[in-house]
Amino acid sequence: MNTIAIDGPAGAGKSTIAKRVAKNLSYIYVDTGAMYRAMALYLIRNQVKPEETEKIEKASEHADISIAYENGEQQVLLNGENVTSLLRTEEVGNMASKSSANPKVRTKLVELQRKLASKQPVVMDGRDIGTQVLPNANIKIYLTASTHTRALRRYKELNEKGESCNLQTIEEDIALRDHQDMTREISPLKKAEDAVLLDSSDMTIDEVVSKIMGMVK
Repeated sequence: MNTIAIDGPAGAGKSTIAKRVAKNLSYIYVDTGAMYRAMALYLIRNQVKPEETEKIEKASEHADISIAYENGEQQVLLNGENVTSLLRTEEVGNMASKSSANPKVRTKLVELQRKLASKQPVVMDGRDIGTQVLPNANIKIYLTASTHTRALRRYKELNEKGESCNLQTIEEDIALRDHQDMTREISPLKKAEDAVLLDSSDMTIDEVVSKIMGMVK
């Protein structure tokens, strides 16, 4: 089965690029972050608190999470129920950031992600796809950009939404997140040995997509 793994730090444009590549190839785009949020929703529904490690581990065994497409839009299914519209709340986000650090939750989700990739051609993005989730992916890309470039993109994005923000603060937050992602014990963010490094600092989205499409061909 054809698989494309795209890893990289926060704000590098992974999901935007992955969605475009998947659409061009008629592959399934797997949003691993949405899968962690679906797990978090499952835990909330089962009245598990973020600090209850053992309960999180026990409950996570019974969650089945998969990705389906309806009218070209990605839908996240939790035990057969479409929960896509419920995944972006702050409560779910907070639970996801806590539960995703749990080794058993990660093991369960990696198993579900591999199951998806074994059934259909996929483009998957995240922090540890090429190193942990799909170590045998046909194509592996490590997509990055300078801290300043990523901060500037985020700054413009927030400004367009009318949210007030500070460029220096955003840049500091991104640098901190990079450090946390790269030094965490479980599945740290790093470039797989056989991944192609793509620095998008001076590239447009179209140029990055075109480069990846060239690699696929």
